[in-house]
Amino acid sequence: MATFVGIVREDPVESSGSKVTYLEYEAFEEVAVQKLQELRDELAKREGVVDVSIHHVVDRLGVGEASLIIAVLGTHRRFVFSVLEEAVERVKKEVPIWKKEFTSEDAYWVENITARRDSEASG
Repeated sequence: MATFVGIVREDPVESSGSKVTYLEYEAFEEVAVQKLQELRDELAKREGVVDVSIHHVVDRLGVGEASLIIAVLGTHRRFVFSVLEEAVERVKKEVPIWKKEFTSEDAYWVENITARRDSEASG
């Protein structure tokens, strides 16, 4: 079995340099639950994979708390690591769960930081 636990980090927000104090996750819950189940079912059909479990918290989380937990059970380690990595990346890209970072100075939707940085670089 291989597991991944995503932990809230206090890494400084790139645009301001201030540290994250907490995160808030929001979701389109009905669709998120369906997408997580579809992803789990698809990945569990892979060669050598026995089962996949995915849980994403939708709530306010402080630094050090777990936001995403994924476990992949397989018949051999060579089957589980690639599936685990794919699961993490696909949850981030395909499941309608959004993350807002709060600092002592401000709050930002994570995608907005990237969009702002990209527009500043091109402007």
